[in-house]
Amino acid sequence: MPATRTAWTRILKPFASQLETAIDCLLFTGNKAQSIPFDDISDHVGQPDRFIWVELKSPDSQTINRLGQELGLHALALEDAISTHQRPKLEDYEGHIFIAVRTAQLWEARLELGETHLFVGGNYVIAIRHDSGSGYTRVSDRLQRPPGNIKAATPYALYLVLDLIVDQFRPVIEGMQDRFHSLESQLMGGVESGRDMLEQLYEMKRDLTALRDATEPMQEISLNLFRLHPELSTKELKAYYRDIHDHAVRVSAAIDRLRAATSDAMQFHLASLSVKQNESVQKLAGWGALLALPTVVFSLYGMNFVDMPELKWRWAYPVLLLTTGAAVLALYRRLKRRGWI
Repeated sequence: MPATRTAWTRILKPFASQLETAIDCLLFTGNKAQSIPFDDISDHVGQPDRFIWVELKSPDSQTINRLGQELGLHALALEDAISTHQRPKLEDYEGHIFIAVRTAQLWEARLELGETHLFVGGNYVIAIRHDSGSGYTRVSDRLQRPPGNIKAATPYALYLVLDLIVDQFRPVIEGMQDRFHSLESQLMGGVESGRDMLEQLYEMKRDLTALRDATEPMQEISLNLFRLHPELSTKELKAYYRDIHDHAVRVSAAIDRLRAATSDAMQFHLASLSVKQNESVQKLAGWGALLALPTVVFSLYGMNFVDMPELKWRWAYPVLLLTTGAAVLALYRRLKRRGWI
């Protein structure tokens, strides 16, 4: 193994300084942490009294392949780690587990989704993130200050990563709720809105659907870890892993409620537009009826009949105008009472 590592070091030496600037590589002996070179990882793999924590941000294929050489990772898992847009999943390989999860954050009130790929072995956890978030500094900090009799090891590190991912969903949901309440207040406040409001509601529902697709698989992943990997959900950490699952369930439930409320708001908005349209049609019909009455009367008098006795009566036209005006007024009052005008 040392000869192999030396060969790899010689081949990759020109790239070492560039790669290490993007890598957080810590070795824990007990609860004491120290930074180690990336090339020294293989010297400590398999030693139960040591634990390795590595964080990579959007690494290239060269870095991933280098990681695979250091840890002996499966080729298919390395392929998945290189490419983004992986579906959330947990896959077992000989000697390690590969986990792909989605992450979420709000940036300038817009939803941004990312990915984190995890390689989990006997004494190491490798976090590969593909997003522009704040990273997993909190994980490495908490690994150096574990509570009680818990030590910095694979089970605790994996819990910290998954717990941080689930916790980051909460401010996103709170931001989405604030966004919904703002749109709802505009709807209920009688603010003039049409197609633009409908587009905003639809865009929000689309973001909620994407967020649901990111959060729902966390329930299955946490359950599989709890049921199928007892070496990870140890006696000291069972409650912690159960807490991850509970948080994932609550997050999914909150998203479903918000999606349902958004759908109801869309239906309310469409119904409001329909009611407004009906009111406009009623008003047009009412004013049309008011104009139709004098139009019919005066159009009759516009015809050239020879025998029209009222033409010889002095008060014929004044009476006709008054009668027509009274009829229009009576019709106006009747339509007004019915709310047509």
